[in-house]
Amino acid sequence: MYRVYFENFRQKVALTEEEQELIQAHLMTRKIRKKLYILREKDICKFVVFVEKGLLKSYSTGENGAEHIIQFAPENQFILDIYSFLTGEQATYNIQAVEDSELIIISKSSHETLLKKSHKYETFVRILVTDAYIELQQRLNANISLHPDELYIAFMHKYAHIAQRVPQHMIASYLGLAPETLSRIRRKIAGRNS
Repeated sequence: MYRVYFENFRQKVALTEEEQELIQAHLMTRKIRKKLYILREKDICKFVVFVEKGLLKSYSTGENGAEHIIQFAPENQFILDIYSFLTGEQATYNIQAVEDSELIIISKSSHETLLKKSHKYETFVRILVTDAYIELQQRLNANISLHPDELYIAFMHKYAHIAQRVPQHMIASYLGLAPETLSRIRRKIAGRNS
């Protein structure tokens, strides 16, 4: 069950068998059905989630009840409400299964223990946080500088593997567009390509 997790780990940081055993002792597995939640807004996030198989989304709910998706997490990706996880305050985001999923869970206490006991784990986490920050900057830059048409095209190029697995209204939510706007953009692009 941990094969994908440790393949991901070793792509970033070399790991001996002993180091893997230490880390693996702190991992838990969980299966979750489509549409079920692993975290709800206002709960405290006490774990990091790695997606072995399936797809999760992280979103907040606006005053009008609309979803504002901030992240899709397919296979080989991590997801959590980092603010809640680090501060112990209420989560801002829901984390929900878009598909039936198989997860690896690292509790906050296990995470903190591993940070103290394993230099390799600490290095791995630092790389993940750095990569996430770069991704965040790129997304913010795209959102403030690209026209909605360009934003959608960029999403399709970068996340084609996700776009095939989620309904259009979720893509619209992730891009910060109304579903009707995304439909117009898609028709316009289809017209150009025909």
